[in-house]
Amino acid sequence: MAKTNSKWQERFREMGMRFTEPRRVILEVLGDTVEHLSAEEIYMRVYKKHPNIGLTTVYRNLYTLEQMGIVTKFHFGDGCHRYELIESNKKPDHHHHLVCTGCKRIIDYDDFMDEEIEYIKKVEKALSRKHSFHITDHVIQFYGICKKCKAA
Repeated sequence: MAKTNSKWQERFREMGMRFTEPRRVILEVLGDTVEHLSAEEIYMRVYKKHPNIGLTTVYRNLYTLEQMGIVTKFHFGDGCHRYELIESNKKPDHHHHLVCTGCKRIIDYDDFMDEEIEYIKKVEKALSRKHSFHITDHVIQFYGICKKCKAA
């Protein structure tokens, strides 16, 4: 994690911000999981090693990390926001989500077929043209029932 920490330190320095202990620990928690954690879940993991870091500090730093483009915030319809690192060794760079409305499981989907990539590019191009809008990224979430819930 030392190499990763120096990457984050550099990023903060470039933005004229301090790389504080709470920020380091939050990034460590997010970097060590493939789950989509809520602020409370992040706090509980942080608290185990650093009980002096409070929930408010976690929320405040998640907001900052989101504004910096380091963390993405999602809402999957389960009543809370969930977070993941934009760049992570444990997750694919760009991916979509399959969300089970039964058990609330979230599946990262990144094994795109050529036809899917081509279709998304066509949609982005058409939307850009239609609305005179420069698209820089997109988020796609599919909702449905997973195999386990369907069988139950």
